[in-house]
Amino acid sequence: MALADPTRRRIIEMLGEGALAAGEITARFEVSAPAISQHLKVLKAAGLVTVEISGQRRIYRLDPGGLDAFEAWVRQVRGFWNASLGRLERELARSEKDEGVA
Repeated sequence: MALADPTRRRIIEMLGEGALAAGEITARFEVSAPAISQHLKVLKAAGLVTVEISGQRRIYRLDPGGLDAFEAWVRQVRGFWNASLGRLERELARSEKDEGVA
């Protein structure tokens, strides 16, 4: 998953404040430009950022459509876990009740 990496999460946070050139993003990290380029490539492939070429510069922005899809996925996963934890809680309560009777 594109956001599993802390560097990519930080890039998303930075772009949440506004568009940045690739060089501006790289300057905020202590890793090589090629490494940041690879992170940006992953984020672009995941649909989380867009890139606009302006002369020699590549300007990166958040892609609202990609973020909407990610948010929908988080809601789905959260719903699954809420339902699963609810079933677990009911089972534990039932087990405690059964043990109290014995």
